[in-house]
Amino acid sequence: MALELMVNGKLHAVSAEPETPLLYVLRNDLGLVGTRFGCGLGQCGACTVLLDGVPVQSCNLPLDAVAGRAITTVEALAPAQALHPLQAAFVAEQAAQCGYCTSGILVAASALLARTPEPTDLQIRQALDAHLCRCGTHVRILRAVHRAARVLRGEQDAA
Repeated sequence: MALELMVNGKLHAVSAEPETPLLYVLRNDLGLVGTRFGCGLGQCGACTVLLDGVPVQSCNLPLDAVAGRAITTVEALAPAQALHPLQAAFVAEQAAQCGYCTSGILVAASALLARTPEPTDLQIRQALDAHLCRCGTHVRILRAVHRAARVLRGEQDAA
């Protein structure tokens, strides 16, 4: 079955069954491999994308639930090959170790910063609660999100 998906601002025609998980189409059909397969149950956050600006887990989200809606992956954070302030902050704060969870966290944090320019620790924790980081960089992730928020507000340079 042919479906049209709006991914990162571009319309894509894909041939897949309506119940196919969005994650599979993103990775296998569209080559957007920044979104990761983690648990396959929507419990770890590695597969997080934005659906109309809201973080969702794509591993158990069927295609027929996303048709006609805006899907944003981690690749859209920095389309001009420059780092997004969140990505730069993660590097500066050494917030990613193995990096497996990072793309999902970046996407969810970008949604948080879009609606809350000056988040508290509690707001960051709540926004990222669905994300498992097995490396234990949680404190560094908090610092990185705060750093990115300051950069996006124009209070600090990205470096």
